[in-house]
Amino acid sequence: MLSKTAHAAGITRRFAASLLSALILSVTATLADAEDIHVLSGGGPQAALQALIPEFEKATGHRVQLIFAHVSVIRQKLAAGEKTDLIFLPVPLIAAAEKAVALRPEGRVVIARVGIAVIVRKGTTPPDVSTPDAVRKMLLDTRSIEFPPPNAPVGSHLDRMIEQLGIAEAVRPKLTIKTAIEGGAQLVAEGKVDVAMQLLSEVQSAKDTTVVGLLPPGLQNFVVYGAAIPAYNDKPEAAVAFVKFLSAPDKKDFWKAAGFELLGADN
Repeated sequence: MLSKTAHAAGITRRFAASLLSALILSVTATLADAEDIHVLSGGGPQAALQALIPEFEKATGHRVQLIFAHVSVIRQKLAAGEKTDLIFLPVPLIAAAEKAVALRPEGRVVIARVGIAVIVRKGTTPPDVSTPDAVRKMLLDTRSIEFPPPNAPVGSHLDRMIEQLGIAEAVRPKLTIKTAIEGGAQLVAEGKVDVAMQLLSEVQSAKDTTVVGLLPPGLQNFVVYGAAIPAYNDKPEAAVAFVKFLSAPDKKDFWKAAGFELLGADN
């Protein structure tokens, strides 16, 4: 007959074995449920997404695979039938993309907005951009300027802006057109252009440049980024979880550090 001590030890061992088995089953289930989330995103939220993904992957076991491109390229990819689990684009472009790709209602969220900033080469005297008149004078006085392409929200807004300021004929010959994701800020850092205007999130960390400030009210145009899940994604749960994670109120500081103002569904 077993002693009370031996009996207790046996119970403890069985309990420990049961606990270990439960833990193994839990981990196995988590790994089995883990998904690869393929994401197509414009360049604007790149810094924010790259900062937030490690925490999400650690918490959920899901793996996020990002492809960043100019928004016009993403629209072309979607129209050509390229598959992805989740897209991040300016909200008007998500609506436009729906003409080519049906989108799910779940996971379709307005996430954050970012403004257009003015940058110059580090060490140079920053121009005054505090008022529309100051910006107008700066654009007329500056030798060379970089704008994004006019087939995307920022570039099209800036093209309209110089028209409205009445300086289009004087400014357009001085323009170099280049996307931020293709190195627009680098032109400023190398002294190839004097001033660039791009989304703050895309240039605030650019080496050897200084952010002078955002365009003033009256000239500013905030780009609002949102998320959407294509309807052909038949396992949208992981993508929905990622969107909810990104738009949660406690992620506000991550977005702010990346130049954005969080506007998620819970804010």
